[in-house]
Amino acid sequence: MTKTTCMLSLAVMALLGACQSLADPSTVSATNPTPPLVILVHGGAGSVGPNGMSKEDQAAYRTALGLALDTGYAVLAKGGRSLDAVQAAIVTMENNPLFNAGKGAVFTAEGKNELDSSLMDGRNRNAGAVAGVTIVKNPILAARAVMDKSPHVMMARDGAEAFAKEQGLDIVPPSYFFTQKRWDQLERARARAKAKAALPASSHFGTVGAVALDADGHIAAGTSTGGMTYKRFGRIGDSPIIGAGTYASDLSCAVSATGWGEFFIRGTAARDICARVQWSNATIQEAADLVLADLKNMGGTGGVLALTPKGTYAFSFTTQMMFRGVKTANRDEVYIFGDE
Repeated sequence: MTKTTCMLSLAVMALLGACQSLADPSTVSATNPTPPLVILVHGGAGSVGPNGMSKEDQAAYRTALGLALDTGYAVLAKGGRSLDAVQAAIVTMENNPLFNAGKGAVFTAEGKNELDSSLMDGRNRNAGAVAGVTIVKNPILAARAVMDKSPHVMMARDGAEAFAKEQGLDIVPPSYFFTQKRWDQLERARARAKAKAALPASSHFGTVGAVALDADGHIAAGTSTGGMTYKRFGRIGDSPIIGAGTYASDLSCAVSATGWGEFFIRGTAARDICARVQWSNATIQEAADLVLADLKNMGGTGGVLALTPKGTYAFSFTTQMMFRGVKTANRDEVYIFGDE
């Protein structure tokens, strides 16, 4: 190769690199090594179309998703950790009765609210989770306490509640979680069960979650839920299970899932997405789509949001809708239906 040819080749390579950076300004490149600030949130997925939700409800959900994004992004903008941003975003949704998490949790067959949550730090793959708690106002804070204040990853039921009390978390009476909307859903589910009719697919969905990327290039993920309407026998879904409903590693990606939890558990969905990114060179969108397609073939539907340490991200879902949103320096958008 002549000196002139070599110089031309280098120039072409530099031009291609510049074009790639312009085409995807939210990702890390050689000329822009500082990671972008990114947060994604979801508020559950389901089988409701545009005509099945009032304009007022749509507006309320969009406002709530926007608040979660703004709250989490504010943490990032102040130099905060992705883990703290995820936690802050989820707390806003746990406090909002619109969502099936915290205040808006669905009821079990026995008429109780049993809450699950998990959180994972991509820096060191540290994680915390709680399952089946009934008196902890914000389960995501209990998951964080398990991560930071104990040698364990998951605590459940009475033990998790006793630990939350020891850590000084807000404890509320079970009645705090009552909402008429969720009670009416339970009554309809009981009637269907008495008539031996199948529960509607939407009864399996409603989880909230978030993933974030901070200025230091670290990612995190968190998920919180009230589970499935009319769940029985102490059922636990995928949300508090690391690798199923939540996963984060700086080596690959961060994922929070929502959907029919049994299938996300069987498919280790969150970890599978990140493994495909790490080991098969799949893009984050390709990995998410492939895993959701696999779960659908198994009989389960739902959705995920996923994010890499480079700032590339994906929404993927096999339902008609998924409450979701993203906020970066250049984007601030929320969506509900599949065609948005």
